[in-house]
Amino acid sequence: MFPPFDEALAFKYCKEIISLLEEKKLSLVYTTEKISAERFANGIMIGVLVAKNSAQENKIFFTVSGISRKIEGKFQDAIFVEPIVSSKKIMSALQKNDKEIHLLTEKLKACRKEEVQDLQFRRSAFTSESLEKVHELYSFYCFDGKNRPLKQICKNRLPPTGTGDCCAPKLLNFAFKNNLTPLSMCEVFYGKSTENKISDCKYSPCDERCGLILPEILGLKILYRDNDLIVVNKQSGLLSVPGRGPEKQDCIVNRLKKLFPECIEQPSVHRLDMETSGLMILAFTKDAHRNLCRQFEEGLVQKKYVALLDGILAKKGIPQSGTMELYFRLDIENRPHQIWDSVYGKKAITEWKILDVEKYLSPLENKKNVTRVLFIPHTGRTHQLRLASADSHGFGVPIIGDTLYGHCEPGERLMLHSCYIKFTHPSTGKVMEFNCECDF
Repeated sequence: MFPPFDEALAFKYCKEIISLLEEKKLSLVYTTEKISAERFANGIMIGVLVAKNSAQENKIFFTVSGISRKIEGKFQDAIFVEPIVSSKKIMSALQKNDKEIHLLTEKLKACRKEEVQDLQFRRSAFTSESLEKVHELYSFYCFDGKNRPLKQICKNRLPPTGTGDCCAPKLLNFAFKNNLTPLSMCEVFYGKSTENKISDCKYSPCDERCGLILPEILGLKILYRDNDLIVVNKQSGLLSVPGRGPEKQDCIVNRLKKLFPECIEQPSVHRLDMETSGLMILAFTKDAHRNLCRQFEEGLVQKKYVALLDGILAKKGIPQSGTMELYFRLDIENRPHQIWDSVYGKKAITEWKILDVEKYLSPLENKKNVTRVLFIPHTGRTHQLRLASADSHGFGVPIIGDTLYGHCEPGERLMLHSCYIKFTHPSTGKVMEFNCECDF
């Protein structure tokens, strides 16, 4: 994961904590009774969050990874953040199946070859049940102040052991629970260096566990961030900018301003349809906003999209690749639909490449053949790719899940994703490229 907040100030405090540990002015102690020699020798991540409270005062919060250790002693006026779920509660949740799992493990060591598969299956079932019991204990306060269960965040998938025990989710959960605004956050490894971790070095939140839950906790999946701009992976179903009415205020822009209050009032430099997912750029400063808007207006930003179309394009005689030029305008009697108009319509130029024909299973378990297409828009017209697909002047084959120009089953999303973007950084002049795989 890309670090969601600036790391500089928090990194400074992490280093100070490590120095105090080395000088024995702070103590790293174990909170559980049984600790193996191997675990005792393991290093640990130390995390610091600097956040602003309701009185606009900067406060320091720190923690360590895992549930079995804590730091004791005074560090400035900082507060140590405890695990979201105590080791005692976790041990209690594991207790039910613990004996059976150990018995099956012992049987596996001495069993005949033909018994291995059955014993492994039984042990796996007990282990999964125990892990689910543990995960039921976890919930996280998120950017909007709401508390969300881990099972809801992971959409009932079984996340890895230890999900929620890293520094970042502990610190952010504490911040949002207590109405704090994060300013700086960093994690530093402390202990004997290994192939994967070097002592005193900072590390981003892990992809394996934090990558599953931090986007939900933060409200944004941050792919890149600096002082000028941020690149996010917008989820399908979320507005890019606020609409009219209180029910249309939850959007990428307002979530960004909630996380980064110093952001300019209008940070968006382009938009994605609510149903479209993928790469979106926003600016933190007026100068960056002005520069990026100019790049979009002058066609200097390169974009690519992936879509699943509801049918086989080759059967309609559509070639493997090509470019189309279409003309559309707003249907003023049926907003926000766009309609073909060769006289008054705005020109929309779209390059395409057929990637594959594949099987698709809808939420209602309807099976169909679909075509995966790569779109490269050379203009930025409203609903350009949806019309290039669905309109009779284009392919005449709508994108799966298109509520405006096609058909959308209950529980289905628009299968359109912004997978690539290339632009020039407004301050450094460096060419920036981002790829973002779709989840369909």
